Amino acid sequence: MKNKTGVLLGRLMCNIMRSPDTIITVAITPIMLLLLFVYVFGGAIESGTDNYVNYLLPGILLMTIASGVAYTSLRLFTDVKSGLMARFITMPIKRSSVLWAHVLTSLVSNALTVMVVVLVALLMGFRSGAGILNWLAVAGILGLFTLALTWLAVIPGLKAGSMEGATAYSYPLIFLPFISSAFVPTETMPAVVRAFAENQPVTSIVNAIRALLYEGSVGNDIWIALAWCIGIMAIAYIFASKVFKHRLG
Repeated sequence: MKNKTGVLLGRLMCNIMRSPDTIITVAITPIMLLLLFVYVFGGAIESGTDNYVNYLLPGILLMTIASGVAYTSLRLFTDVKSGLMARFITMPIKRSSVLWAHVLTSLVSNALTVMVVVLVALLMGFRSGAGILNWLAVAGILGLFTLALTWLAVIPGLKAGSMEGATAYSYPLIFLPFISSAFVPTETMPAVVRAFAENQPVTSIVNAIRALLYEGSVGNDIWIALAWCIGIMAIAYIFASKVFKHRLG
């Protein structure tokens, strides 16, 4: 059995490059939210910072990734329904290559979309004095977050009976940042909502990214963020592998 992950990754990336509207479509909603909250609601929101786009960007980046991984489910669903997936697993290649190609495609395409959103934020006044190591740490956290959500996306992509079912799971993920520290400090929330917001993964990830970009001292947030990302990824990987074996033998 040969590992053809690179070849399969190239196939998927070629499809995306031939139709870049995937990246553009994923970027539109986060960019619109960025514009809306900064220029419409920003003046009325007390975030404790003079530059609200700086405060907002980390949460918007997580929403961008949550939107993007829905296409992983869609691509998997399409390959399964068309019979292409079944064809691949009869070839002399490692079966894991098929799944990893989709996962790595998600990682690359989401990285491209995140860069588009960051460029728009720069035009809107986003600034950071973070050094190269801090930026690499931010990239690492976003990469782990992408992998965690992508492995979650694999499960409905393989199990769903319809295109809508394959992508519907992403909606709660997209809106989860609204109940976190992504848009406003959790201190402004009612007690019950605050308790949920402070103990869900988005808040710790957003806080860790903010600290790396603007404060320099991350404290425990980075370890909590890494624990969430790695934990979700490990559990999702195990379930996704079992679904893959059960669905396609």
